[in-house]
Amino acid sequence: MKSLKKKRRIQVLAVAAVALALSTAMIGYAMRDGINFFRAPSQLSENPPKPGEVFRLGGLVEKGSIKRGAGETVTFAVTDGGATVPVRFTGVLPDLFGENQGMIGTGSMEGDTFVAKEILAKHDESYMPKEVVDALKEQGVYKDPNS
Repeated sequence: MKSLKKKRRIQVLAVAAVALALSTAMIGYAMRDGINFFRAPSQLSENPPKPGEVFRLGGLVEKGSIKRGAGETVTFAVTDGGATVPVRFTGVLPDLFGENQGMIGTGSMEGDTFVAKEILAKHDESYMPKEVVDALKEQGVYKDPNS
């Protein structure tokens, strides 16, 4: 009788271990495309991404760089004070998108141009995404809007 309880306990632990390993693998598989790393323009020049790698690029839209193309295509440059990256986006830009404003785009590099699939802009006059603030502080060009 004792050996049957011991055998059953070992079976339950083995099934639980297999279920835990399987669920961890499934979660990792599901998140493989959902994790996009943030990079500033200076980080791109120091460490270029792999071809086809999807990531987030953030910084300030450079003054005088917004050019509207045919249809809904817009090109502009994003800077963090240390480096500038040209960006191409096809779609409708957020209402608050503009020059000298913080933005984050999700996309990948095609040559030297960042091709964005999604653009996010700040939502009021003082908000800027934390990643953009940190990158601008590293470059020494961040100005606190509340001061």
